[in-house]
Amino acid sequence: MEIATVVKANGGCEADRRRLRRLRCSVKDYDWGKIGSDSLVYRVYAANSDDQIDPTRPYAELWMGTHESGPSYLEDADGSNGVTLRSWITENPKSLGDRVLEKWGCDLPFLFKVLSVARPLSIQVHPDKILAKKMHKAHPNLYKDDNHKPEMALAYTQFEALCGFIPLQELKSVIQAIPEIEELVGSEEANQVFCISEHDEEKVKSVVRTIFTLLMSADPDTTKKIVSKLKRRLHMESQERQLTDKERLVLKLEKQYPNDIGVISAFFFNYVKLNPGEALYLGANEPHAYLFGECLEVMATSDNVVRAGLTSKPLDIQTLCSMLSYKLGYPEILKGSRIRPYITRYLPPFEEFEVDLCDLPSGASTVFPSVPGPSLLLVLQGEGRMSTEASADGISMGDVLFVPADTEIHLRSSSDLKLYRAGINSRFLYPL
Repeated sequence: MEIATVVKANGGCEADRRRLRRLRCSVKDYDWGKIGSDSLVYRVYAANSDDQIDPTRPYAELWMGTHESGPSYLEDADGSNGVTLRSWITENPKSLGDRVLEKWGCDLPFLFKVLSVARPLSIQVHPDKILAKKMHKAHPNLYKDDNHKPEMALAYTQFEALCGFIPLQELKSVIQAIPEIEELVGSEEANQVFCISEHDEEKVKSVVRTIFTLLMSADPDTTKKIVSKLKRRLHMESQERQLTDKERLVLKLEKQYPNDIGVISAFFFNYVKLNPGEALYLGANEPHAYLFGECLEVMATSDNVVRAGLTSKPLDIQTLCSMLSYKLGYPEILKGSRIRPYITRYLPPFEEFEVDLCDLPSGASTVFPSVPGPSLLLVLQGEGRMSTEASADGISMGDVLFVPADTEIHLRSSSDLKLYRAGINSRFLYPL
């Protein structure tokens, strides 16, 4: 349904440019996604699309944005798919705002997603801009674009992930407690970790790089033998003591990906459990694997991924090990900051994006002020009414809308409304 337009006679063109645009979005059925109606992605896609939807398939990701691997389309007046959002932006570049247009050209610089994770994604890393350009040029069939891919995951349900390398003191405890690591990398190399101090950052990175690269490069037969040995030991010890959360996770990973080096490498990463409304962010060259749950994810517009475990997809272990930053420590968890009644902002240290969460009780109202950059809005719960100077219409679960720059939005809910806005980072739009 096209949003009803209210155009003032003396400002028709400008008002029309700032009219909200309803979008039809693309879905991905990766095998790690939740099945049918158990998947938030499925439920949003069913509400957003007129397509016939197979309830027996996995629904992993809903993509909102301009990336060619999963484009969004403007909804025509008859409810069908019209032109792509990217094509429309090309014809209407002022919808991005001057600063965004100057910085990133005639495209949306972020990609917004819903994820429904039933089982672990691969251990993966996204390249920085320099490496992304090299990888895209050398292997355009594998690396579809030349952009970096910092990202942020905002939990909708409880959400679990492996993220970044554990602190040095914890790594020392892991090397002591998990003898299978020493068997894989050698005692001389493993014991290097006990000879370093966290104050010598470059030495720490060098030692961790050596140990982790040796671990990930182990040959398949040795890996199979050591993973089986680890599994037997943990099952035996579980009869005598309570296993740690990480040990229980490792056994779960082994069931899903037997004989995979990713099972043992999980000991090197922080095991993060987000509550709904908490977020974590990841820069380039940081290892991670999403494990379970549902989240909103926003990233720079890219689909570049280098994988090294917990997957049947192609691996590039040497590239991954060479590109990692090897920074140690627990990731920062964002709780969000209340910026106005009912609206909480999640602000990562990346220019391309931020996310606002609007929790609006039934009968309440609020305003998203005008900002000099574009936004995408997603309704995940409830119903209400949204209006700008150029348009007004009802909204409900599954609606996705493109908001041009310099557009103020008034919201009123008719039932408890949960809405997310992905937009350009405020620190970029309003530099100090």
